[in-house]
Amino acid sequence: MIVGYQPGYVDKTGAVSRATIEEIGVLIKIVYVLTLLLMVVNQPQAQDLLPELIEPEQREWISPPPVPGLKFLWVTGSEQQQGLYALRVKLDQNTRIPPHTHPDQRLSTVLSGTLYVGFGDVFDESKLIAITAGNSYIAPAQTPHFIWAKESEVIYQETGVGPTGTQILE
Repeated sequence: MIVGYQPGYVDKTGAVSRATIEEIGVLIKIVYVLTLLLMVVNQPQAQDLLPELIEPEQREWISPPPVPGLKFLWVTGSEQQQGLYALRVKLDQNTRIPPHTHPDQRLSTVLSGTLYVGFGDVFDESKLIAITAGNSYIAPAQTPHFIWAKESEVIYQETGVGPTGTQILE
């Protein structure tokens, strides 16, 4: 501590002012309270919000031409939209999706059946791992991977952040 120094601010004449410190403290408190009030006023009220019910079974399944036995529907979002999307996929038994990539990272959760997934740019059965119902895997962006509904019909759901797409490699 410097001898003879008292906390405060120095004014134009070089004198230390305790009043200035107190005034700044009061001003900071006022700004803080006003900021909190603005945050509360601008927040949507919980009683005004209602959850949006999404019923995938009410949506239409789409069958893309390059992969027989594959159907999908957009639960929310779409390929072209910015933001979160969820894509539900249904594979008939023995349907294979050849090596492909996506521009975004995807989290896939198996809803029913067992999905076999492998990483690589060639479909190699020795690289497949079984993802059973209730479990998930992540396909990193631009990472070639392939899928097989080896034993039965499989339904899984992919989520990511769009826009997105699929590039088949074979």
